[in-house]
Amino acid sequence: MDITLVRYSASADASASLSSATSAVIQAEVIAVAELFYAAVHSIDDVVYSTAQRHAWAPYPIDYAKWQRRLTRKRPWLALAEGQVVGFAELDDDGHIDCMYTAPNYQRYGIASALYAVLEQHAIALALPRLYVEASYLARPFFFKQGFRQRQQNVVERNGEQLVNFTMEKWLSSSPS
Repeated sequence: MDITLVRYSASADASASLSSATSAVIQAEVIAVAELFYAAVHSIDDVVYSTAQRHAWAPYPIDYAKWQRRLTRKRPWLALAEGQVVGFAELDDDGHIDCMYTAPNYQRYGIASALYAVLEQHAIALALPRLYVEASYLARPFFFKQGFRQRQQNVVERNGEQLVNFTMEKWLSSSPS
């Protein structure tokens, strides 16, 4: 499978129209990313996160205007296959990996690894000393494989539900003593 990685870029028309959520022009990429996020979260087995937790994490209806604002601000990398968005990842200026999701039908094809590789290359180019993430139960093994170490377990509240995640970090330069 051929995967292309591109950086999201909002069109000037779409950005200008965000002053009113009701008149926002939602780009196809925004819809694809928002729906991929929703599908990825809701494909998680009940054994890992309950239905109520998944609904709190990725509520319905999807707020596409909120996603457009987020993507315009975060400028994530998108993984494209067969003309569609099959994964995305966000890297903040301080090395925080805020989101990394792969479409359920495209998991186990190396998409998350490709996205992670571009995030790490970008972080090195910016001379960031470390990357860190709050990984879900399912993402934690992936980040261990990338050389991250777990720092702590967290309980976060989203829309009235408690979710467990794990703060993990990877030093790209010498770690502090």
